[in-house]
Amino acid sequence: MTFTPIRFSTQDKDKAMFFAELRKRVDNYFKEKNISKHYNSQMVIKTIVLLSAYILPFVAILVFKPSFGISLALWSVIGFALAGIGMSVMHDANHGAYSSSSKTNYWLGHTLNLLGGSVFNWKLQHNMLHHTYTNIAGVDDDVDDKLILRFSPHTEVKWYHKFQVVYAFLFYGILTLYWALLKDFVQFSKYTKEGVNKDSKEKNRITLFKIALSKIGYFAVIIALPLALGIPTAELITGFLLMQFIAGIVLTVIFQLAHTVEETTHPLPDENHSIENSWAIHQMNTTVNFSRESKLISWYVGGLNFQVEHHLFPTICHVHYPEIAHIVKATAEEYGVPYLENKTFGKALSSHVATLVRFGKLPSINEALA
Repeated sequence: MTFTPIRFSTQDKDKAMFFAELRKRVDNYFKEKNISKHYNSQMVIKTIVLLSAYILPFVAILVFKPSFGISLALWSVIGFALAGIGMSVMHDANHGAYSSSSKTNYWLGHTLNLLGGSVFNWKLQHNMLHHTYTNIAGVDDDVDDKLILRFSPHTEVKWYHKFQVVYAFLFYGILTLYWALLKDFVQFSKYTKEGVNKDSKEKNRITLFKIALSKIGYFAVIIALPLALGIPTAELITGFLLMQFIAGIVLTVIFQLAHTVEETTHPLPDENHSIENSWAIHQMNTTVNFSRESKLISWYVGGLNFQVEHHLFPTICHVHYPEIAHIVKATAEEYGVPYLENKTFGKALSSHVATLVRFGKLPSINEALA
């Protein structure tokens, strides 16, 4: 199967002007405030805190060899820090949003290696496919069905999907473990075959070597080094799996609350590979905010609770989203464009659970048309 780009178009002239006007207003906000669209002191402090919360507990485990209970507590801190780095540091950097310096973005983007992941694949999956073709089945890898999980109303329903609301969160917890072990190799092969990865064979050999080398380095540090320093095997494996489960479930749930909820749509392209909406309106229909008023959640999840703003302005650092959200919402209302949000984390989670139940019952599009 070869990747075919999808076009976005709209006949509604007023809505076609929405994003141009919005972009002008957001640009004016930064000019009037005389501030950068990139990091500020708050972002720097957050980066230091999260990286310290990841590194220092690991060092403490290696140096002090604490009791099993304290060790698990430290691994738990590492897990939450790992998810925070992924959402708040790596994410912005790989969008080019953290800094105006490409070198700074490059090095902070590679904090993804702390998850055992590949920046190369992540940018193809997330920046290119997800941000361009949000919630479009078969193109947006982020919402494609995963093993026994169904995230779209347009894919085939299996008998076990009716139970997915029961087992989904267990599978969410193994996301980062699968990522560290296999995901990048599977994705690299898929994107190369489909033409999403357009690099030459020679360049791809080098990229694949770098991916493999980074994973060897990851497991050498996170597994081999503790064993060499005398950390008991059972304690290490238990702590490592606990860290992975915490990071996996946090990362997956936060992402799902923005796209796999009752409020979003899942449009399909027509026979001409076209979506009857402008790209910006498509983003407004397929993306939902949550807990905008919670400073704690906003700090920890890196503004991913402001997914509407992030999808429209992915190269703006997330620390600015709470302010520009007022501009986005007001402009959307002015142009009659939906601005989707759940006021609380609880409501967003409930909406996601309801969607898992609904997708477990709906017939596939082919069955519906039969």
